[in-house]
Amino acid sequence: MSPSSLPQAKILPATTAASSNVSLERQLVRNLAQRSDRPALLWLASWLTALAVSGYLLYLTTATSSTLLFLAAALLLGSILTVPSYAISHECAHGTAFRTRWLNETCLWIGSLLYFEEPYHRRYSHTRHHTYTWHVGKDSQMPFDTPMTLKGWLLEISGIALVIYETKVFARNALGKFSPQTRGFTPENTLGKLKWGARACILIYATLIILLVRGETWVWTYLLLPRLLGGPVMLLFTLLQHVELKENSPSILESTRSFTTSAIGRWLYMNMNNHIEHHLYPQVPFYALDKLRQAVENQVPPPDKGFWRTNLEVLSVVVRRSLGMGTKARGLRQAAHMVVSAAEAKKGKTSPFAHKTTL
Repeated sequence: MSPSSLPQAKILPATTAASSNVSLERQLVRNLAQRSDRPALLWLASWLTALAVSGYLLYLTTATSSTLLFLAAALLLGSILTVPSYAISHECAHGTAFRTRWLNETCLWIGSLLYFEEPYHRRYSHTRHHTYTWHVGKDSQMPFDTPMTLKGWLLEISGIALVIYETKVFARNALGKFSPQTRGFTPENTLGKLKWGARACILIYATLIILLVRGETWVWTYLLLPRLLGGPVMLLFTLLQHVELKENSPSILESTRSFTTSAIGRWLYMNMNNHIEHHLYPQVPFYALDKLRQAVENQVPPPDKGFWRTNLEVLSVVVRRSLGMGTKARGLRQAAHMVVSAAEAKKGKTSPFAHKTTL
């Protein structure tokens, strides 16, 4: 669907800290935005160590007859594989993970390949996502229908929606048949990068499939199966970023959610649970987001409480919406138009806003 055919195709102010009425001293922002290789290299070393340990645990289960143990180990490896692959590709798309450019670009490719998105498309579409956060027809990363129903939740969390959408993007870009939306957020002189990047990714994925068909079972055991099992865990993290919040708002505070999570969750997700803060000042690297959160905490909504609790709240809302029941959540931050009372639901009232994705 062309952006010009959608309701928010007019020129809009960018979604920034200023448009959200949030401000910090310029020098403080500069200090927080200083880049260094060391924190990201330490994180990278910890990720590779965790992959090695969880991979070895999976290897040990292959010697047992317990399918349950094998699947549990594959899920562990998959979670450690997929959540950080999303996080590192995201951070490197911003160019903030490392100070050294080639380290950023290398990790952008590795993370994007594991996440299943061509790296340059990842970078430019994500830039547009920040420029027009959660604006219909402008934000190129509105991945699901709003208001979300149980069907939409299942398509999103299973990864089916992601695979369908990205497969179409790979095919179009590899052929050089860029969509109007892609042309809209990609500099004209870099469209060639998208084409050759898509072709390179397809070649790598095809090679893995050929290896699997030829009997290289390690591809399934240590890569594809863990990626499939860990995918929903990764998507549970990303779902929380904007679901149930306000579309077409100039304020990031209304369209974006931060949430609390455990130390493991923060490590896996590279502190992106501080998502409002990240959108306000995207030039601040992941290792400074906690300090940024403290600096703006009096100007932003409090984070939703807990990764699992927040996801259960979302699931409860989408189930009730699908059953025609009231959609008010107990603790989840929601846009006002997302909330329909039980009495209104009985009368058939729904949210006045509807956005349908085009996969």
